[in-house]
Amino acid sequence: MSEIAPVADLSGQNLPGFDATTDYWQATVTEADLSQSPLPPYAKSYPARLPDGRYLLLPLRGMPTADGSAPDRCVASLIANQASIEVVEQLAQHMAQGAGAHDFDVVVGLPTLGLAFAPLVARHLGRSRYVPLGYSRKYWYRDELSEPVSSITTPGKGKLLYIDPNQLSLITGKRVLVVDDAVSSGTTMVSGLKLLERCGAEVAAIAVAMRQGTQWQQKLVRADGSAIPVVAAYDCPRMERRADGWWPESL
Repeated sequence: MSEIAPVADLSGQNLPGFDATTDYWQATVTEADLSQSPLPPYAKSYPARLPDGRYLLLPLRGMPTADGSAPDRCVASLIANQASIEVVEQLAQHMAQGAGAHDFDVVVGLPTLGLAFAPLVARHLGRSRYVPLGYSRKYWYRDELSEPVSSITTPGKGKLLYIDPNQLSLITGKRVLVVDDAVSSGTTMVSGLKLLERCGAEVAAIAVAMRQGTQWQQKLVRADGSAIPVVAAYDCPRMERRADGWWPESL
């Protein structure tokens, strides 16, 4: 029997100008312990300030360009299922603290990375369970209980967001807190809101680890035009390349 060749270590291979993410998201630090200034310009990472004054260093990721050229826009990245358990717990606690000001009945988690936070947020808010949405279709699911979805990191069509019909009674006629890892363009969240509305749920508020930029503000509104409250552990701007590094687009 022939030996299987070991998988090559590709952790050091990355887009020019951007770090491998292997060692990111493992701990929060004080401002005194930051390895860079909290102010722009930024080189390869962005220090996100948390409500307790600590910082979480986030790797910058270039946005794809149509012609494959070097990106002139980038965003800070959080991949919750690669973060340390302690960091996920800290972020969930901050999310819960913000969400606690809103009146709701049920926590709903959006896939995929929102499901890393939803059970923790629910627990911090005194709930014993939460309702997970998903992308995997089980054979008993119903097509009318699905919604097409795309996002800034996974563009394109074809993916559907589902709710298990057996969970429907938990949210119908209820006020829900929607939990996800991040909100950026707002596209993924809008898909979730449409599905929840079809299920007869009312969205009381949204809780995310990261609010990225401001594009989402125009989309996350109720039928009467009022804004849906969005609480977060931290805010993070979209970035543009300048001669001396990366700057928030609004500055």
